Amino acid sequence: MIKFFYDTDSELRFDIAKELEIENDVIRMPYSVDGIEYLADLGENFNAKDFFNKLRSGILSSTAALNPEEYINYFMPYAEKGVEVFYVSFGTAFSGTFRNLDIAIREIREKYPDFKFTRYDTEAISMAAGLIVIQAAKLLKSGLNVKEVCDELDKIKDKINAVFVVDDLKHLKRGGRLSSAEAFFGGILQIKPIIKLSSEGKLKPAAKVTGRNKAFSVMVKEIIETFDASIGLPLVIMNGDCLDEAKRLEQQIKTARPEIEIWQYDVGPVIGTHCGPNTIGFCYPSVNSRPVLK
Repeated sequence: MIKFFYDTDSELRFDIAKELEIENDVIRMPYSVDGIEYLADLGENFNAKDFFNKLRSGILSSTAALNPEEYINYFMPYAEKGVEVFYVSFGTAFSGTFRNLDIAIREIREKYPDFKFTRYDTEAISMAAGLIVIQAAKLLKSGLNVKEVCDELDKIKDKINAVFVVDDLKHLKRGGRLSSAEAFFGGILQIKPIIKLSSEGKLKPAAKVTGRNKAFSVMVKEIIETFDASIGLPLVIMNGDCLDEAKRLEQQIKTARPEIEIWQYDVGPVIGTHCGPNTIGFCYPSVNSRPVLK
């Protein structure tokens, strides 16, 4: 038997998780809004409009790491039963939480030395990680063992791309991705950075475009040209409380590439905290590998 886990930083939605029969296999990651801590779920109790309206009003949100004891609570019951655990996680580069995970696994193995635990690092966040989780769940259900699943995921991981355009640069400044001067002058000049998931598993500015619509045009053109339908995964459009814009972009893509399956998702609290309201993102399988970005 293999016990499968993934986490809420993949931002997989409840209905998809339920369809895959993995809705109860999720590790819930903490975040806070206005000093109040929450545990993320699969969107069942997350009100995107309320969350982004709070950010618009100046209320701060942040993400946090699980402590070792919390990880132990997830995994110890399976160690006690001799059950192998396979955890497909969001990217290591996005959080220090995995240091606590390592501590937890060491403590469990002090008591159960034969505990089989494998973490597969998607080197991704949001639904870029979520698409890899979906693929992993399908492969496990097909009867593959953990090593075989990891080998198959390795074939597609670098092809799962993510690109976001951010509306207000102050959120990137607060997260340390832009300097105060860059955020100030960028705001005056209406510069919209296009943020991509890099080859080293980080979100980094890939281009700076003047004007929101110009940024969308660049993103949509790239997706139309590079989306890889052969991988068998959808395009996920993420929106930070700007669904009308997201639907307009969906229509542009559908007109050019009607065969692409497109899902519309709310941006969750993880990406929402760092990118802010009115963010638009695309997570999708591409013919191109993730870009090398400085």
